[in-house]
Amino acid sequence: MSIRDLLNDEQITAGLLALPEWRREGGSLTRTVQAKNFPAAIRIVVAVAEEAEGMDHHPDIDIRWRTLHFTLSTHSSGGITALDLKLASLIDASVEAEA
Repeated sequence: MSIRDLLNDEQITAGLLALPEWRREGGSLTRTVQAKNFPAAIRIVVAVAEEAEGMDHHPDIDIRWRTLHFTLSTHSSGGITALDLKLASLIDASVEAEA
């Protein structure tokens, strides 16, 4: 199985057990983060951008002052893959590093 193969419902549910801040919304994973201030929010985005670029897998990120909304989906595969779960975990680590 490739990291870019679509996951079934059971696999997504199992993967989300390790990612309690994430939610499934249709064919995407989402998480909203409240950073301590705007510069911290931007540092999180930069850290995520560097990880995402290395993975060649780029999340949708909405920045509203110190609120970040992340949406993950493997568009080329048409939904949620193991790549999304991996990036979600890396985003969690970036958020934690700024806490």
